[in-house]
Amino acid sequence: MLHMKRDRTGVRCKILQYNLTLCEIFDITLVKMIFKSKYPDIKIPQAGIYQYVTSNPNKIPDEKVIYVDGVTGRSYTFGEFKHETKKFAAGLQDKLEFKRGDVLAIYSPNQVDYPIVLLGTIAAGGKVTTANPIYETTKLSYQLIDSGASVLIVHPEILEDAIEASIDAKIPASRVLLFGDKEIKGYKPYRSVLINDRGIEPIYYTPEEAKSTTAYLFYSSGTTGKRKGIEITHTNAVVRLAQVNSMECNLGPHSIIMAVLPLCNVLGSRILHTILMLGATAIIHSNFNTETICESIQTFKINRIYTIPPIILNLVNDPSAQQFDLSSVDKIICAGSPLSEQLERKFYNIFKIPISQDYGLTEAGGITRFPDTMKNTVPGSVGILIPNIKAKILSDDCHELGCNEPGELWIHGPNIMKSYLNNKVATDAAIDKDGFFNTGDIVYVDEQGNYFFVDRNKEMIKGLGFHVAPSELESILLTHAAVSDAAVSGPMLNDDYMIRNMVLVNDSYIAIWAVKSRNQGICF
Repeated sequence: MLHMKRDRTGVRCKILQYNLTLCEIFDITLVKMIFKSKYPDIKIPQAGIYQYVTSNPNKIPDEKVIYVDGVTGRSYTFGEFKHETKKFAAGLQDKLEFKRGDVLAIYSPNQVDYPIVLLGTIAAGGKVTTANPIYETTKLSYQLIDSGASVLIVHPEILEDAIEASIDAKIPASRVLLFGDKEIKGYKPYRSVLINDRGIEPIYYTPEEAKSTTAYLFYSSGTTGKRKGIEITHTNAVVRLAQVNSMECNLGPHSIIMAVLPLCNVLGSRILHTILMLGATAIIHSNFNTETICESIQTFKINRIYTIPPIILNLVNDPSAQQFDLSSVDKIICAGSPLSEQLERKFYNIFKIPISQDYGLTEAGGITRFPDTMKNTVPGSVGILIPNIKAKILSDDCHELGCNEPGELWIHGPNIMKSYLNNKVATDAAIDKDGFFNTGDIVYVDEQGNYFFVDRNKEMIKGLGFHVAPSELESILLTHAAVSDAAVSGPMLNDDYMIRNMVLVNDSYIAIWAVKSRNQGICF
């Protein structure tokens, strides 16, 4: 048997296709282990993303508050949102000669005007690329150049990096605009391009155009080579919302939601769209410290939170969090990276708030989650396949695996990205001939259809014939009372891995050790 280690080059797929050809020649029947969602497929909406999120299925009035700044209280109603996005779209077209298919980049931390610029650009027929506000000049320059951005909207606090990057990307200063109301160093506020005396109708897309037209350009983390632009079409974006919303039946206009994560990533962006679609209210923060989060929950009576594991860990380890009234929260959705079963239980024991894990990728959006109707989720699981998704789990030698067998996850559905921008080689390596996308993640599924995330394939520690998931070791370290955070890595040593553990010790234990050390005459 020909055996090769898995990689992302497509070599494994070619070997699998070769094996399938032999089976066809010799009339060998293969058992296909294709997993499907428990839920029936949903009808795919035929609309552009702007039309879809403003379609108002819950018939909310224009006076309904949609977005709120959690610190200043500044807000937008549903009517104001539609009016402002159309004014911004008109300004882009008339004052900046922004054409259909042009790219606008947003470089900013979370703030309440973010959705105006995001969806105003879409209304003008443009594409949006969102840059992480922690990027320094080099990374921002790369994204601006690679995406072909011709307009940049930036937060004043990071203007200097934006100026340098815009020069590298040859974006004129007149097309670099600021969030806020003040002109700084000759750079004008984005509101200076808004047009009040001309209304526009957002660009309309036929079903065929929606399937082929890119709406968003998100960028990969770049842990393997250069970061890649991920093309998300209007249909991709619409389907992702419809898939997830079909399982969030407890949310609606009454819901007050806080996304404790960056709006520049695909999940943060999805939350902004979900708010509009449901007619709910979003509390937006740029600061995610424990006090800010807890005060906001207590003040606004937030009932649904979307966040990431580090925030859960901070809430567990910060005693001050227990001084706030968090009883309004009915559920927390955790995504971004695996949350250990131990931490999930510890959080619930302290706050009595259930956590439901989501799993997804920028290239695919949501893949698994638990529906709102399920009162008791499965600890440690990232949920079940959402509607319209098929999956297969492959072994190292490309055999399709069954239940409770960890392997690499491949998925198929209308939510899968269009392509990697201008990178056919990477696209072909990631998507096989049957349209299955290689997630690069190691998972397994139980007999009830619950999926369990093991780790990223590229992060697996491999040595002495064993594959060890860092997340499993980290979850064990976190069970010790002295450990508040942990990280595990496996640096190469003599062509093999030596596992290295790093822990952050609780302040209380540091104080105890310091006293013991002084008593023993040891310098601490």
